[in-house]
Amino acid sequence: MDELELIAELPRLLAGSSPRVARWMGDDAAVVRARGYAVTSVDTMVDGVHFRSGELSFEEIGHRALATALSDLAAMAAEPGEAYLALGLPPGSDRGGVESLLAGAQSLAATHGVAIAGGDITRAPVLIVSFTVVGWAEDPGELVGRDGARPGDLVGVTGTLGGSGAGLALIEGRARLADPAVAAALRERYARPQPRLAAGRALGAAGATAMVDLSDGLATDAAHVGRASGVTLELSLARLPLADGVREVAVQLGLEPGALAAGAGDDYELCVCVPPLGRSSIEAKLASTNDAVRITWIGRVLAGEPGARFTDARASLTGFEHSF
Repeated sequence: MDELELIAELPRLLAGSSPRVARWMGDDAAVVRARGYAVTSVDTMVDGVHFRSGELSFEEIGHRALATALSDLAAMAAEPGEAYLALGLPPGSDRGGVESLLAGAQSLAATHGVAIAGGDITRAPVLIVSFTVVGWAEDPGELVGRDGARPGDLVGVTGTLGGSGAGLALIEGRARLADPAVAAALRERYARPQPRLAAGRALGAAGATAMVDLSDGLATDAAHVGRASGVTLELSLARLPLADGVREVAVQLGLEPGALAAGAGDDYELCVCVPPLGRSSIEAKLASTNDAVRITWIGRVLAGEPGARFTDARASLTGFEHSF
């Protein structure tokens, strides 16, 4: 595959427009009209670490890579703006596959009004897809970090949990389900996660005090909030909203369903802390968003050792962590 030919095709493959982007593909750098405060995050996915190319289509890889990056903006309650792609291609990469990867990312970008405004392509030992995403806020007070949780707050999660971990178990052949529709839905949760951008902004507008996206699993990510805020998040496995099929898959894996939901990761839902008086406002705002996502209240914030604990877990739970 010729690098120059692929670069020449990028404006067509990543076609899109944004009133903020004055220059994009074809120059040494993108030129973007700023507004307010920029919210920037980088997320890198490496074949064999974050996914296996033999288990996902190239289109799914492109979608998944951008979705995981945009999920960080959702957790900050930022409005998405631009994305920049760094793509590492191993020798012998198929041009059709690369175009499908770009198409998957572009389709998700278009859904959320994101402009893929530039990036870089290089040779690499394995497929590497890295997105830098930029969101915007007029006032930093509109944004939500991990450090604002206070004793007395309620802890909630959007959507359902465990679907991605169960989907991966099905993909890898570690579990099977009789219902093909449920199996397909679980696979979709792993292959095409949906960043909760509208929900994140709604939660921020309704008074969320702290928020994090569930990339590494609730057990790990909730602990990040507890440590950043200097509080304990007291949670209940029994209250976790499980995706359809998670219980059946958990049994086959020899796990408690709640433990699978809390530890598997890659759900990209939002864990949020809110004052008790804001509960009804948050439920109403989430119901009015485009995806009408539901929220489930799974615990509370207490004064105590910074971190998170499950009151009904049989053993200590952790999510995904890299080892180096």
